[in-house]
Amino acid sequence: MKISIERATLLKAVAQAQSVVERRNTIPILANVLIEAEGATVSLRATDLDIEVTDKAPAMVERAGATTVSAVMLHEIVRKLPDGALVQLIDDAAAGRLTVQAGRSTFSLATLPREDFPVMASSEYAANFSAPAGVLRRLFDKSKFAISTEETRYYLNGVYLHVATGEDGPVLRCVATDGHRLARIDAPLPDGAQGMPGVIVPRKTVGELRKLLDDDEAKIAVSVSETKVRFATPAITLTSKVIDGTFPDYSRVIPTGNTRRLEVDAAEFAKAVDRVATVSSERSRAVKLQLDEDRLILSVNAPDSGAAEEELAVAYSDERLEIGFNAKYLLEIASQVDRENAVFMFNSSGDPTLMREGNDTSAVYVVMPMRV
Repeated sequence: MKISIERATLLKAVAQAQSVVERRNTIPILANVLIEAEGATVSLRATDLDIEVTDKAPAMVERAGATTVSAVMLHEIVRKLPDGALVQLIDDAAAGRLTVQAGRSTFSLATLPREDFPVMASSEYAANFSAPAGVLRRLFDKSKFAISTEETRYYLNGVYLHVATGEDGPVLRCVATDGHRLARIDAPLPDGAQGMPGVIVPRKTVGELRKLLDDDEAKIAVSVSETKVRFATPAITLTSKVIDGTFPDYSRVIPTGNTRRLEVDAAEFAKAVDRVATVSSERSRAVKLQLDEDRLILSVNAPDSGAAEEELAVAYSDERLEIGFNAKYLLEIASQVDRENAVFMFNSSGDPTLMREGNDTSAVYVVMPMRV
């Protein structure tokens, strides 16, 4: 194999691939990236056996071929090469070395045979559809903060992507919860997604997927089966196993009868929560909300370190209410609001609270209260 490729093009492809590679590997080949050159393209593939990323880039291929080389090391080398350099990759299979040349720099890297590289078994996908990058970005960005980190309830360690019935008919929905808070985000159902099985997309996959979604103009081809999910742009394909488990019936925890309505500027609210939470002890971080006619008092009382309170002008016309929340959860939920106002719907101090943006019901958040 002998190819020449622009540094910037190679760096982008290698960066995408190497981020999937696990740093600690018992199987040496999993630390490598598979480089395949053919025609006028080079493809780089990396896997951790759960996720596989393939990145295609244009290159001048003098001699077709394939090899595998340490992903992290190749990334470091390409990153340190001067901008605008033309990089040559020359594989010597007999010696088991890949030569990387650019300008006056030459590197010789150990390779492993491509035959040993694990390739993910291809599966038949039950549904194939395409969705704008911006739509998928919103679905996953707004829900991923609620993903559980508890290993014991492994089925909560991801975002549940499925077809559901919204207020105006079928929607593509993402739900994540850790038992303390929940996010439910809807988007219009794309053509072809009707028969899609519901899948739990793992946390790491959600993180990797985010890198495909930066370009608003891009269309992402999504394929879903019972065991796998695939997201593809013309240049990058991300295939991932899904979490094998059943996501709980989340509709039971989303309150429908909450009547006490608080409307508040989300940015002001988040800043105020952040300020008063400064004095609270790390462990509990409880913030008390006292609601009265058109005013909200946020307070924290930490016996060991001090107390703080702040008053906000809000829209609230129901009876008095005192309710406590974990400050971190309140901050994370408030920071999801894009528009100006957050609307909180309360029932009583012991019941879950619902939050949404203005009258928009396509993004709904639920947070459990704390005793304060």
